[in-house]
Amino acid sequence: MDITWLGHSCFRLRGRDAVIITDPCPPNTGYSIGRLSADIVTLSHEHPEHSYTKAVTGSPRVINGPGEYEIGGIFVSGIATYHDQQNGSSHGKNNAYVMSIDGLSVCHLGDLGHTPTSDQVEEMSDADILLVPVGGNTTINAAQAAEIVSLLQPRIVVPMHYQTPAAKVKLDPLEPFLKEMGQESREPVSRLSINASSLPQEMTVMVLDYRG
Repeated sequence: MDITWLGHSCFRLRGRDAVIITDPCPPNTGYSIGRLSADIVTLSHEHPEHSYTKAVTGSPRVINGPGEYEIGGIFVSGIATYHDQQNGSSHGKNNAYVMSIDGLSVCHLGDLGHTPTSDQVEEMSDADILLVPVGGNTTINAAQAAEIVSLLQPRIVVPMHYQTPAAKVKLDPLEPFLKEMGQESREPVSRLSINASSLPQEMTVMVLDYRG
């Protein structure tokens, strides 16, 4: 499987049998994701910065809520969460997704705004790869993200939704999260190519370049 970060909370997950696009974002975020082809699109919530489906060509299956889905051999589990720490009263609901692709489990937390409950942790904790927001503002911040990583114990952590030179949305930079994780600043890589046999033995933070 190849994972490419396209900016904000948008990723392209390319497996043997299908391509998934998560939270497609519009140009006003500062990211130009172009025209993308996909079999599945997941939306964490309906905010325009996370639901720019017109960027995706063809007739993909759009998943925008909790539940269990099987599409073309890909299994997706939508988990209901909140966009804030007040049970959604400030910013509404959020969906996290756990996706099984090529024998790997990937969890995309969307715009999660709180520490997951024990039941939510149980639903997410089998993930090999965690795509986690770290930029604060209307989502979890660096310290909260590090706490969630410790709860879920993925093998690979990919930060998202933080300030970059391109981002027009005001967010915290990546460095506080890396510091929380005890990581040194590092050069991003263009994509993550991974299979079940090449997963690291110890938890590893992978920084992806939004330019792909």
